[in-house]
Amino acid sequence: MRNTVNDATDALPPCPKCSSAYTYAMGALLVCPECAHEWTPTPLGSTSGGEAQAIRDAVGNVLADGDTVTVVKTLKVKGSPSSIKAGTKVRNIRLVNGADGHDIDCKIDGLGAMQLKSSVVKKA
Repeated sequence: MRNTVNDATDALPPCPKCSSAYTYAMGALLVCPECAHEWTPTPLGSTSGGEAQAIRDAVGNVLADGDTVTVVKTLKVKGSPSSIKAGTKVRNIRLVNGADGHDIDCKIDGLGAMQLKSSVVKKA
């Protein structure tokens, strides 16, 4: 009989900080119990060496900090009676590594600061 716990642990990479082999998965992160280092695992075939993945809009254009984008579909805003209408221009975006795929930090007139997904905007 195979031990599934050890097989799953053997498949995880060692800690990049202290090289400990006792790493474990906690949600989307890998954690080292010896040095408490947390990191995001790199999928097989992805770029390594510190290169960041390019963030692309709904059409496929590469986005950068400071770009102006246009919202491509009407979005409901949690906790607000208003919504973001399709065609709304958002100026001076900032790219972040947000939660749940929200990778754009911005300010929208009338609504304030919020995060958007790059899949609902296109570069203007």
